[in-house]
Amino acid sequence: MTSLESACTIREYPPQDQPHARMHRHGANTLTDTELLAMVIRRGTTGCNAVDVARVLLQRFGGLHSLGSRQIAELCKVPGIGPVKAGQIMAMVEMSKRLDPIDRISFLSSADVARHYMPQFHHTQQEVFTVLILDARNRLIREHRASEGSLTASIVHPREVFKLAIIESAASVIFLHNHPSGDPTPSQDDIKITKQLVDAGKIIDIRVLDHILLGYHQFTSLSGKGLI
Repeated sequence: MTSLESACTIREYPPQDQPHARMHRHGANTLTDTELLAMVIRRGTTGCNAVDVARVLLQRFGGLHSLGSRQIAELCKVPGIGPVKAGQIMAMVEMSKRLDPIDRISFLSSADVARHYMPQFHHTQQEVFTVLILDARNRLIREHRASEGSLTASIVHPREVFKLAIIESAASVIFLHNHPSGDPTPSQDDIKITKQLVDAGKIIDIRVLDHILLGYHQFTSLSGKGLI
């Protein structure tokens, strides 16, 4: 890799080592996640080239797939990523989710879900309520961040929670939210809101499989506790 220079770009690599040149010679599947993301970013910032910026993004947020569940403001906290680049990254990840349903992630258990998503929330300082929209084979269709902030009935409204699930003709959903304290013990509000959402799902024929609370290296499944 070239030395770190001011605002260096991918083009400053030797021509034969540039990701786009290698992609044309050997195919896009030969590039690493970091190199693919760097091609979207294109230009770095002072002291970091595009590959360095891509590497920081992937390390901070836990991989390409997890970028799609982030907000543009979160991506913009990484030096070298502004609103335009963040929007391009979000668009790239979203398109990749929609292009190949054959390769959708399949969840077999609540533990599978927790292991997959827990790294994304290690540094999140507020509660985030995410809806995992699934097909009839429990494969992930889309993720939808329904709300941010303390979990209350006014914030987590069935209309917002199920809106995309209805559009995507979902068979079921899994609710996922983090406890920034690190303790995934469900609160009374967690339990109450879950019951309300389960009832709403029955009306529209979308089954709620679980509500998983994420803490620090631990999780609680409300389904596993018999609360769904």
